[in-house]
Amino acid sequence: AQVVNIFWLAARNNKGIVILVNKWDLVDKKTNTIKLIEEQIRKEIEPFIDVPIVFISSLTKQRIFKAIETAMLVYKNRKQNIITRKFNNSLLPIINKNPPPAYKGKYVKIKFCTQLPSSYPQFAFFCNLPQYIKDPYKRFLENKIREIYDFTGAPIRIFFRKK
Repeated sequence: AQVVNIFWLAARNNKGIVILVNKWDLVDKKTNTIKLIEEQIRKEIEPFIDVPIVFISSLTKQRIFKAIETAMLVYKNRKQNIITRKFNNSLLPIINKNPPPAYKGKYVKIKFCTQLPSSYPQFAFFCNLPQYIKDPYKRFLENKIREIYDFTGAPIRIFFRKK
């Protein structure tokens, strides 16, 4: 619970996240040890599915540089900018195929989307009825953005605005 609270704090402050698992030299290495421990960690931090996990050992200096490389990758992902035309061309067909659910018989139509200029990934979706878009659809769009573009470890903010 405390770990998840720390993750929420980092996400609220728009910080990138990398998990380092230390004392790796003390773990008995069997065939699926990394996989099992990684699954257990991912289950514990459930809403944060796209966080890199690096197993290190400070004593034997094992994977120390990999940890730094991963942190640099997350930093690069935070600074990544996507050209608006490219972003619209990749996301609007998905949105048209899976539109937001209707609310009280009114259909929400997303016309246009763009990345906002900031130090971390923020996206604005322009639509006719932004107040009717709920969190599950917002999470769907976030997952699609993460799937298409590599934003591993970086927080993503999504805003819906009236066209």
